[in-house]
Amino acid sequence: MANIKSQIKRNKQNVVLRERNKGVKSELRTRTKNAVAAVGTEDEVTALRVAIKRIDMAASKKVIHKNQAANKKSGLMKRINAIRSEA
Repeated sequence: MANIKSQIKRNKQNVVLRERNKGVKSELRTRTKNAVAAVGTEDEVTALRVAIKRIDMAASKKVIHKNQAANKKSGLMKRINAIRSEA
């Protein structure tokens, strides 16, 4: 347990930020899953656009690193292109 006033405040801020980041990361997983599931439907373009937008927003808000965002977008496109070529 911290005794220093500034560290007590910092610990409280960390809890709030951790919860917000957890929600953003969960949304990233959901949007990615929805984009993959929408391949071949009329919602395909919209779902993909939303997923990429959320990944970019998470990177701009420093929830994830910009390189991780690039890797996530690249992996998402690889999965979608594999499903398209398979069908």
